[in-house]
Amino acid sequence: MNLAWKEIKKSKVRFLILGSIVFLVSLLTFIISGLANGLSQDNAALIKDLPNGQFYMDADADETYNLSRIDNSTMEKLLNNEKDATALSIQMGFLNDESDKQQSVAFVTSTDSKLFPHVKSGEVILDRSMEDKGIKVGDTLTNNQFSGEFIVKGFVDQTKFSHAPVAFINIKNYKEIYRVNEMQLVFLLGGDSSQEFAGLQSFSKQDFLNTIPSYSAEQMSLNMIVWFLVVISGLLFAIFFYMMNVQKIGLYGILKAIGLKTSRLFRIMWAQMIFITVPALALSIVLCQVFNRIAPEGMPFSLTMETTATLSLVFLIIGFIGATLSGIQIKKVEPLQAIQQGEM
Repeated sequence: MNLAWKEIKKSKVRFLILGSIVFLVSLLTFIISGLANGLSQDNAALIKDLPNGQFYMDADADETYNLSRIDNSTMEKLLNNEKDATALSIQMGFLNDESDKQQSVAFVTSTDSKLFPHVKSGEVILDRSMEDKGIKVGDTLTNNQFSGEFIVKGFVDQTKFSHAPVAFINIKNYKEIYRVNEMQLVFLLGGDSSQEFAGLQSFSKQDFLNTIPSYSAEQMSLNMIVWFLVVISGLLFAIFFYMMNVQKIGLYGILKAIGLKTSRLFRIMWAQMIFITVPALALSIVLCQVFNRIAPEGMPFSLTMETTATLSLVFLIIGFIGATLSGIQIKKVEPLQAIQQGEM
């Protein structure tokens, strides 16, 4: 540990450059991960915030929820036989506010359930983001396909679908707007994939999220960038320590000649990796948490401590692997040959 710190002080510019690169890469990784989590919530908070369970849709819907139509007899049988089953439908649409301006929403309706707000006919409960658009409790909203009016009865927090605020409405009103008689989905609280029903296809919560085209494409792209940056950080460590080790072949030969074990040389290198990585990660985490608090309200950014801890651990493991791979040459160093190379 002492030798590792002495070398860092002696070659502080080199290690400072590597630390700066690790800091920038980790900061970018945390920010993109925060954006991925934020967009995930903005895209599918309605589904993500549900407890664990199974979704069921029509097997002929080709894994597309808005094409699913569950036969009423099948739905009633499922709701009667399964204690924690809820039928629901989701469809994109719009509401006209009191100034006759259209507001995009995701209409959601469900059978009686503790998972979703109870809404009477002619009422609507909106995601709280609609307050920013000037909508208040008691306002009257309309829809061109609905013969009546909707009275705003309240707001719920962080409930969005496909980047649109959710509007909970009564089943009768939903059926009138979309001219349908069947529900799209059944959610079975606490269910598992072993429970099968004729004519229905089951999905875990994560599997159902992946059937939403905008969600799967968005998350796949951002997560690929995150892991690509993690791999880059590992390569940076490997390249940096490889170049350092090449320059110190003669020194390693002398150290081995006086009895210093290879394992001790590896521990020196690992200690240097930790001295570089931990401060860089700490500074990145602090800046990201500050950004998390001061980010504009409409910006979909969410970086949880769990995600931060996971990525930090991954960075440390990748750094350890990169440094270790670069140090394999140390094990092959022959003292006399290394000293002669150093002299040349």
